Amino acid sequence: MPAAGRRTVTRVESAPAPAMLIKTGDHSRTFDAEFTVGREGDLAIDDAFASSYHAHFQVARGRWYVEDLGSTNGTWLNGRRIRAAQWLKKGDKIQIGHTVMTVESV
Repeated sequence: MPAAGRRTVTRVESAPAPAMLIKTGDHSRTFDAEFTVGREGDLAIDDAFASSYHAHFQVARGRWYVEDLGSTNGTWLNGRRIRAAQWLKKGDKIQIGHTVMTVESV
């Protein structure tokens, strides 16, 4: 029993973030932490219709999300332009410029 005025603290170890395998054309790449996609992003794409830093991918509460970074041409998820961060799942298709990426696993 804790002494008067003292609280007990329980520490909970968070589960490691799930890795995401993303495929672009013939290339696949695995990420285990947040990253950006664009002409100059962590995942660089050679696409004149992509911004330098076009979209941001991040993990929150064990799920991967994609968010547009204010690009001119937008970020598209399964054929729909996104306006806010969107949850990703296996099989999703993300289009940045003319480049289409497929989520192979999360």
